[in-house]
Amino acid sequence: MSIELATPTADELPEAADALRRWQRRDEVPFQIHPGDLGWHQWDGPAATAVDVRTWRRDGELVAVGFLDTPEVLRLGIAPELSSDEDLAGRIAADLLAPDAGVLPAGEVSVEAHTGVRLKQLLADAGWADDEPWTQLRRDLTDPVELPPGLRVEVVDGRNVSERTAVHRSAFGSARFTDERWRTVAASPAYAGACCLLGYDEDDVPVAAITVWSAGEGVPGLIEPMGVHADHRGRGFGTAITLAGAARLREMGASSADVATPSSNTGGVATYVAAGMSVLGEVHDKRRG
Repeated sequence: MSIELATPTADELPEAADALRRWQRRDEVPFQIHPGDLGWHQWDGPAATAVDVRTWRRDGELVAVGFLDTPEVLRLGIAPELSSDEDLAGRIAADLLAPDAGVLPAGEVSVEAHTGVRLKQLLADAGWADDEPWTQLRRDLTDPVELPPGLRVEVVDGRNVSERTAVHRSAFGSARFTDERWRTVAASPAYAGACCLLGYDEDDVPVAAITVWSAGEGVPGLIEPMGVHADHRGRGFGTAITLAGAARLREMGASSADVATPSSNTGGVATYVAAGMSVLGEVHDKRRG
């Protein structure tokens, strides 16, 4: 059975997202990349996103989907039933190790493949080390989510997109997230299963924002991203907007709200725990160089 590596066209991106959606599992620990991860990556539109995506097919069927978060960082999802498949792991490893395969360049690179059991073993055998730890958290959504007072929450649309992007730029210290980029993400097919929420304090000042992504009924949803305006931290708004996002995911049929953050982000971990999320454990990318 042949395994083929390819870079999809923009028209093929929905197929890649659908594969990631099918590969979500209700109780999977650790969890792997979510269609929302790919959706959030679409700041620059489908054509630019497609350039960053890599797919592996076995006899025409998608068996692994990855995207380049940066030119040196690949985030990879693998069909769950093939997490220990020797042939697939060997082919992906060979492609990752060879710069001329067109996946990763020579030098320092890293790969996120939390469910790729055999692939991670092969990379370790090739001298790759564990990268910095990330903490995965999950809130079960069987029961209703109680929302605290003090934060008014609105869905982001054309009326308040500038307020939402301003919160993001302040929260993450980056000028890159413009109104145009939000509209590009919101216009993507992946956003059909997403919702962006903006929180206002008692003075109607926008203070926090969250985007949540559903992968369908009965499987985990994703928080990506959540942030609090730098001028309004330490007042519980991160916890409140996380609870609002979890409540929206429950309305969308998600079994849980999942999130991952660097373990060094102790404030972020504490915020998610305060919002009723349980720590599932730490995961590591594999790093070369």
